[in-house]
Amino acid sequence: MFKYNVRGENIEVTEAIRDYVVKKVGKLERYFSDVPDATAHVNLKVYSDKTAKVEVTIPLPYLVLRAEETSPDLYASVDLVVDKLERQIRKFKTKINRKSREVVIPDNIAIPPFEKEEEVAELEIVRTKRLSLKPMDSEEAVLQMNMLGHNFFIFEDAESNGTSIVYRRKDGKYGLIETN
Repeated sequence: MFKYNVRGENIEVTEAIRDYVVKKVGKLERYFSDVPDATAHVNLKVYSDKTAKVEVTIPLPYLVLRAEETSPDLYASVDLVVDKLERQIRKFKTKINRKSREVVIPDNIAIPPFEKEEEVAELEIVRTKRLSLKPMDSEEAVLQMNMLGHNFFIFEDAESNGTSIVYRRKDGKYGLIETN
């Protein structure tokens, strides 16, 4: 049912690696019925310190599944990513069931019974902050974020007058989210 786009960086994607990825990620297909044209994008990266990173993204009409994992073993990373994606699917299904009175549940999600139910943490807001946005450019916003010791910072873009967010990425670089 899924189409697979398996790419490798600093590694040749052999038939054995591709078959393993398709077999493991293919197990997620059992959670979905009738998902047209779903493509599983899999990126395999091997670093100079012999660690392997696996990133899987599966965009669906109502949900984007994405997980990444880094470990010394490529095959172990694939297994760990699939486990993360399964947890995301179960969490999504639980959330949908809770809101089923308000929201129509997509018919193409089929969750098989599990031997042991995992408890899904309640999504509870424990703190609310109010702030007024100061017009600034993205460089100043990054400086403000670093001064505060936060991983993200919300600001009003002085050029576009729109709300924007700068954030620190896992690789230590910075990202910018702009709103329309």
